[in-house]
Amino acid sequence: MNAKVVVVGYLRFPQDQIAHLMIHLRELVEATRRNDGCITYDAAEDPFDQGVIRFSELWPDQESLDRHLKAPHIEPWREAVRQHGLMERQFTVYDISGARPL
Repeated sequence: MNAKVVVVGYLRFPQDQIAHLMIHLRELVEATRRNDGCITYDAAEDPFDQGVIRFSELWPDQESLDRHLKAPHIEPWREAVRQHGLMERQFTVYDISGARPL
């Protein structure tokens, strides 16, 4: 499957909240991979920037990403993010439909 959309970003939390978020993050990632039609969906704590969870996503098209953002497992994740003190959020979506492998 050819990727046409890339999403990269991060969420920043108080460092003491990261461990509490991991169960919610696991649920989000597993549900997304299982249900949402992504090509890849990865998230991990940044080992060099404490309190930051980085995301990288590949989607076949914008419509798949849009459906993902409305999926039933997204709202529980958003609630967990709010409860655990989200400090900063930054995501960028790229259209790579004309890209070629290096």
